[in-house]
Amino acid sequence: MPDLAGLRIASLVDAQFEDLEMWYPTYLLRSAAVEVPLVGPEAGREYFGKHGVPAVADLDYSALDPAAFHGVLIPGGWAPDRIRREARVLDFVRALDQQGKLVAHICHAGWVVASAGICRGRRMTSTPGIKDDLIHAGAEWVDEETVIDRNMVSARRPGDLPAYGNGLLKVLRAQP
Repeated sequence: MPDLAGLRIASLVDAQFEDLEMWYPTYLLRSAAVEVPLVGPEAGREYFGKHGVPAVADLDYSALDPAAFHGVLIPGGWAPDRIRREARVLDFVRALDQQGKLVAHICHAGWVVASAGICRGRRMTSTPGIKDDLIHAGAEWVDEETVIDRNMVSARRPGDLPAYGNGLLKVLRAQP
């Protein structure tokens, strides 16, 4: 099992993120010695999750250089609706995907990969509420707790976090 120390994964944050979907994978990867800065619209700003848990962005979107990261975590909640409007984020997600780096999304975060235009021909899952959005973006949507399609890991909801976390680790360990 390759050591994950030295990897750097961006964990995106914005107002109304789903608390568990942002913190669980962030802490999981940090516990595996991965550097996981929180990246939001404004560095140093405090963003609150849907359930009131605060998160302070370590970096702003200008730091999203695909050469400086090994992947991205995109949380669900209502934050993805804001995140997907940021061209820098979409360019970053698209570049990571083209380079075969981890692109992880859960619940409503599928909106971001749909807006990045990287769903076509991919097998993925999400909350059923955005199933049609992903299908219209070209994905093969399935109702499974976690789906791995090459470098992309997707999950439906907070209850799927253990399987999602295992998927993240599996993909990261397989990356060159």
